[in-house]
Amino acid sequence: MPTRSFWGWGYEENAYQSSEIQQLQRLLSMQFGATEASPQAIPDLADLNLPDSRLSPPDSLAGLLSSDRHDRANHTYGKSFRDIVRGLNGDFRCAPDLIARPGNEQELVDVLSFASDAGAAVIPYGGGSSVVGGTEHRYDRDWPGTITVDMERFNRITEIDRTSRAAFIEGGIYGPALENQLRNQGLTLRHYPQSFEFSTLGGWIATRSGGHFATLYTHIDDLVESARVVTPSGTLESRRLPGSGAGPSPDRLFLGSEGTLGFITGAWMRLQDRPVYKASRTVHFRSFLKGAEAVRQLSQSGLYPTNCRLIDAMEAMINGIGSGGKHMLIIGFESADHPVDAAMTRAMEIVTGCGGEPQPETPRASDSAQAGEWRQQFIRAPYMRDALIRLGMVAETFETAITWNQFEAFHAGVMETVNRVVKETCGKAVVTCRFTHVYPDGPAPYYTVIAPGRPGDQVCQWDAIKAAVMETLINLGGTITHHHAVGRDHRPGYDRQRPDLFAQVLRSTKKTLDPQGMLNPGVLID
Repeated sequence: MPTRSFWGWGYEENAYQSSEIQQLQRLLSMQFGATEASPQAIPDLADLNLPDSRLSPPDSLAGLLSSDRHDRANHTYGKSFRDIVRGLNGDFRCAPDLIARPGNEQELVDVLSFASDAGAAVIPYGGGSSVVGGTEHRYDRDWPGTITVDMERFNRITEIDRTSRAAFIEGGIYGPALENQLRNQGLTLRHYPQSFEFSTLGGWIATRSGGHFATLYTHIDDLVESARVVTPSGTLESRRLPGSGAGPSPDRLFLGSEGTLGFITGAWMRLQDRPVYKASRTVHFRSFLKGAEAVRQLSQSGLYPTNCRLIDAMEAMINGIGSGGKHMLIIGFESADHPVDAAMTRAMEIVTGCGGEPQPETPRASDSAQAGEWRQQFIRAPYMRDALIRLGMVAETFETAITWNQFEAFHAGVMETVNRVVKETCGKAVVTCRFTHVYPDGPAPYYTVIAPGRPGDQVCQWDAIKAAVMETLINLGGTITHHHAVGRDHRPGYDRQRPDLFAQVLRSTKKTLDPQGMLNPGVLID
């Protein structure tokens, strides 16, 4: 089995190798001038700054709780830029004291009871892929200990209703295992976030995850039929229904709750038949705004492409799928029921009318060469980010959403602010944009920042950039996050975005479900 990296993304065996790092160095030299720095060495487990555990598990829970050094290091951080820099520097001072792995709801209740008696904070943990400080021991007051509860043993599909096209799936199951268990039934959840390989169903629900597909049923919200949740005050399960007008929905309460209200142990999820008809095309634009107009028209056409990803020229070049001269729109359709050629033909008419230049179809009718290259680079992007950090760069992303009528001014304002602040902080910068998701009423722009870092100061540099970004997104009318969640890093922006009265309602709900306030303190609310 490959080894999960305790300091970086994914598997240690899949990290960038010397040849890939050298290629990155050449690219950085083109953008920022000569860079002779050798990549920072990967930390050794024995050298980590990791304190001793403060908690001693009772004998009755000894088989469920671990204080292993590697285990604690591996559950210290998520996978944001700040997390990778600190992990690479061997700083694990905020490691949890114990790691719990319950295998059923009674064992989970027993762990919560122990935590309550010990006065410990509890962090629900899915795949640990948070990029917003959602799994970190970083609190606004001292706790005598922290227990991270890893849900990986809740990993089964226990029932499939083929007639209704739904399944009850446990919350700790990882993306690949989920799809593998559905495949022999000809079914799919069709939810593929970038973290798919290293994230879980419960994590997707708790963070309102957005899948890879650009339109229609892309948010996990749309796929939840009912949910089962264990809280410190008890267990609840909503009724399984295709739809209901019976008051506020219990399911919606836990969508986006980010581990603050309870543990999502399982959910009935809406499934789809696996697609058999596919088509993909790439279109070039000389103007990013012309590409955005084409995407607007596509999003309002009722065609619902599975992929509608607009990538600016610089980002395409950085990812090795363009020369930097033209912006790129990747359009894809798929269906389990009917051919999609007619939809693609109409899509090409729309984009051509907006000044797009469709690229020739490849011999492989189901895909285009550049679309395939983008998909591979999309999966590898977090490993590239880790390599950039090892080379001393500030490399991070942020995402948002805005209505179409505001997009042009919003995008200009964001780019102006980010370029100015990054240059003030880092001297030089590359700032790029792509659309990850699109709706009839607006896009979800996703921005990437790459800039030279100062040794020992990279986290402070990014914190300054991030603060300016949050201020700008809120002031210009966007959301603080489209699919990365709130965690601890987005709290300042989230506090400004949500209505004050709703914050009071959320606090009251937490007091009912988690009277001691021990679940993920500091996330969403104090």
